[in-house]
Amino acid sequence: MRELFVIGIGAGDPDQVTVQAIKAMNKADVFFVIGKGDEKQDLVDLRTAILEEHVTGPYRVVDIVDPPRDRTPSDYEGVVDDWHERRAALFEAEFASEPGVGAILVWGDPSLYDSTLRIVERVLDRGNVSFDYSVIPGVTSVQSLAAQHRIVLNRIGEPVHITTGRRLAEGLPDGVDNAVVMLDAHCTFTQVPGDDVQIWWGAYLGTPDEVLISGRLRDVEDEIQRVRAELRERKGWIMDTYLLRR
Repeated sequence: MRELFVIGIGAGDPDQVTVQAIKAMNKADVFFVIGKGDEKQDLVDLRTAILEEHVTGPYRVVDIVDPPRDRTPSDYEGVVDDWHERRAALFEAEFASEPGVGAILVWGDPSLYDSTLRIVERVLDRGNVSFDYSVIPGVTSVQSLAAQHRIVLNRIGEPVHITTGRRLAEGLPDGVDNAVVMLDAHCTFTQVPGDDVQIWWGAYLGTPDEVLISGRLRDVEDEIQRVRAELRERKGWIMDTYLLRR
């Protein structure tokens, strides 16, 4: 492979794909798609719909099965590092067998809580294949959350803190009144103290299955937990994001 595009494709709505992304997709000969198993087949279907809508020329799709990893490790960084190394080996093998231009479609934006760029750099560091690559930004779930709730992420003069559920469990830093939380598998918002916190929550943002709930945290936290559990049971997976504001 001589060139690779790492393309952000938004949170799921084909209309959120940028003109720059469409131009890059139409330069690709092959798209590398990381499969997450049958429970996330609808994500693959969404990618397929995006390709069918926006790519006009011939192309091929190469499916790469994502290697499994421990989701509740005692050594989180060590487990993720091993997972990235195994991912890099799979990508390297596929890149080496492709002579043309490749592309990886990334949900949201490749720079925000996504490992694709790290994997690409690992492949290059291994020294067995060589190629140039470009990064195409995309609409993130954070932007989609704010748009769907019709809110601004911060109040005038205030910063926004972006974190994960794992880190939220350690508490919000002092002085942080606006926090966007991603990758929260355990409804960690229930551990945030106080009666003066608002929440804007969204699941499957940008897709036909999108669900939104907002209100005072203490008033809606039980509803969010219930709805989230029902959605995950029905679909087998869930991706959600939320804003907390004190």
